[in-house]
Amino acid sequence: MGLFTSTPLPDPVGDFAPPVDEHPSKIAATLANLRHSADTRITHPRRFRVQQLRALEKMLEEHLDDFLAALNEDLGKGATEAKFSEVDVVRAEIDFALRHLAEWMDHTNVKVPLALQPAMAKVEPRPLGLVLIIGPWNYPLQLMLAPLVAAIAAGNAAVLKPSEIAPATSGALAKFLPLYLDNRVFAVIEGGVDTATELLAARWDHIFFTGGEKVAKVVAAAAAKHLTPTTLELGGKSPAVVDNQLPATAKRLAYAKFMNAGQTCVAPDYVLTIGDSAPLIERLGQTIHSFYGKDPLTHPDFGRIASHRHFQRLLDMFEQGEVVHGGQYDEQTLRIAPTIMRNVDLEGTLMQEEIFGPILPVIEVATFEEALEFIAARPTPLAAYLMSESPRLQSIFSDRVRAGAIVHNAPLAQMIVPSLPFGGVGASGMGSYHGKHGFDRLSQMRSELSKTTVVDTLSAIYPPYSWAKRKIIDRLL
Repeated sequence: MGLFTSTPLPDPVGDFAPPVDEHPSKIAATLANLRHSADTRITHPRRFRVQQLRALEKMLEEHLDDFLAALNEDLGKGATEAKFSEVDVVRAEIDFALRHLAEWMDHTNVKVPLALQPAMAKVEPRPLGLVLIIGPWNYPLQLMLAPLVAAIAAGNAAVLKPSEIAPATSGALAKFLPLYLDNRVFAVIEGGVDTATELLAARWDHIFFTGGEKVAKVVAAAAAKHLTPTTLELGGKSPAVVDNQLPATAKRLAYAKFMNAGQTCVAPDYVLTIGDSAPLIERLGQTIHSFYGKDPLTHPDFGRIASHRHFQRLLDMFEQGEVVHGGQYDEQTLRIAPTIMRNVDLEGTLMQEEIFGPILPVIEVATFEEALEFIAARPTPLAAYLMSESPRLQSIFSDRVRAGAIVHNAPLAQMIVPSLPFGGVGASGMGSYHGKHGFDRLSQMRSELSKTTVVDTLSAIYPPYSWAKRKIIDRLL
């Protein structure tokens, strides 16, 4: 998210950083202008939507280096990882929307009951109006712009509120996006908690929030005051059950877990091995070494933790089990090496909260059934992974596990399939997007019925109701 939706830590719409707020009157004026433009239907024509999507793509192309530099400054992301996990994912969403927009915008004819014929009925997607998009810090470009693609495709005006915990990326968006998109209907508003609070107090036609459960409750409560619909992309502890311990299993788990220094909400949060975990742990250690070398803390392809508070929170987790690989850290650079742990405290924060960092607990269970029960006893995750070649186990896993997505043998791969909806269920969120699912989420599916009055074919159902009319109504309806 979605590539990877984030779950920032459970705090207000920020990281308790000093807010950099715009003057309230300026925010109010901006929203009033955007609302006026949205009401004049500027965004409705397909030509306008296509133009804006292409302009967004052009911005990413012409300022690629600026965005990559900002992502490196905020999170220590290497250029290659930043490009494919942030920029390329958004460009893929844009291209997919451009190819299918005419089809998505088209109405669908529906059948009319005999009692109403002759008549015509259809369902037509219509823009909602003005959308607020609040983004996180872990994928601060992708998780701002992918929802924006859906908003543009659906014909909406939008305000983007980037995370102040990724100030360089936030600043780049605020600088470049107004140079490419129509300022009458799109705006970036930077700021901290106060800004977010003021934005949430306004009336919106939809609020799209990516973040943690605690803040999501604040967003939902604010939205409820205006009966505003929301999309909440949250997170949770995504499990990975390992039935086979092939070399590819370790590589795929390590890749999915340690990308972006583990700050990915659909990353495997913990591993359940059926039987002895030692072979998998050994292979994971070998894989980490092959990925990030002898000193991951200085490797250019391994990022850093977003904030000092988050860094300290992760270090505290080292005390909740046995570190069997990694464990090194550098407080000056906010880097923590990829770490494997076992014999962990199931009641500690390591296993009770989403880790959101480069720490992977490995837990042994005796049977596949025990693994299923372990997952079922915890809140619904955003994704659940099974590493198994058994069609029978895959079928049982899909049937028994409740999660936003079920994936066999390819953690994170679901995020780059634009036709798959991305979203959670229960504690991991509500609503989904990507591709047509995002277009539908940010559209009103409006009903329309048309019938002539030249011939009044409804006269059979008008009162008074004689015996004959009741018989006719019974047959018609």
